Amino acid sequence: MHMEAPHCKFETVLEILVGKWKPVVLFHLFSNGTMRFSELQKAIPDITKKMLTQQLRELEYHDIVHRKIYHQIPPKVEYSITEHGKGMSTVLQAMNDWGMSHLSHLNELYGEERSVESFEGRLDEFTKDKE
Repeated sequence: MHMEAPHCKFETVLEILVGKWKPVVLFHLFSNGTMRFSELQKAIPDITKKMLTQQLRELEYHDIVHRKIYHQIPPKVEYSITEHGKGMSTVLQAMNDWGMSHLSHLNELYGEERSVESFEGRLDEFTKDKE
């Protein structure tokens, strides 16, 4: 019988946060409070409608995001952070703070802010040197 360590629940948190869009969606909901689907789409222009719907459904399943449907014509749907989800604010803030610190650190190391593409190129060079 396999027992999971009771103190290691990173998988649980990562299941909620993993992916390119969930932290971005959460950032906008924490920053703006209640938002309609169309407002989230405008705030995150690179996300597809299908992907936004999927991310919101997963966050709703985990009781991080609440979806409120107004039965009117046309129908209106609003999304907000649940009381349970508000507990993630410190985690997200810590991640954001560390991310900003990390960008400053990379800037100090390499002398300029790097895009993902140039970082990957430098990473390839770095790993070749180690082989």
